Amino acid sequence: MSRESIVNEITKRKAVAVIAIKELDTLVSVVDALLEGGISVMEITLRVPNAIQLIEDFVKQNKKDVLVGVGTVLNPKDAEAAIKAGARFVVSPIFKKEIIEKAHEYDIPAMPGCFTPTEIQTAYEAGADVIKVFPADVLGMSFFKGVLAPMPHIRMMPTGGVTLTNAGEWIKVGACAVGLGAALLEKSAIENKDFKKLTENAKAIMASINNVK
Repeated sequence: MSRESIVNEITKRKAVAVIAIKELDTLVSVVDALLEGGISVMEITLRVPNAIQLIEDFVKQNKKDVLVGVGTVLNPKDAEAAIKAGARFVVSPIFKKEIIEKAHEYDIPAMPGCFTPTEIQTAYEAGADVIKVFPADVLGMSFFKGVLAPMPHIRMMPTGGVTLTNAGEWIKVGACAVGLGAALLEKSAIENKDFKKLTENAKAIMASINNVK
């Protein structure tokens, strides 16, 4: 897939699951549960120590229709390692031009984290494919409206502040997609292997998104 086609898939599918899980077996079970609930874009974060290997091992599972990316990328070296392991998009909590450039070397989209209108536009001019507005709960939905009014060319995705029931509201105010971590992947459900709960959460999120007029 080309960089643009990957971005198009993310904006089409709308929801990105932000996953920090150490074990492959658990990751596979979680992804299967999310797929059943309608979520198929997975951001595996580098917050776990073996994340690069986990991405590689998971990609070998060849899960049909799953789009796997890497998150919490802080430098171009990690971006390159994750891409070589099979990540199809690169997400960062910060804006660093070198990460964008490294991703683009491999025709992979880069999604840097930004917080201000100036930072958002600067990242866009540096080639960012999607802007991860982070932490979005601090800024709120009115921020999206305010920024997109004069800058409708920007693709923005909130992470932080997205819940099971308000995902559609973020889309309505202009978000191209939403990122969800704890709200979707309840820690207790994963610990108790209650994967049906994750499916229910995914269905609730997709229902919220699909109900947007």
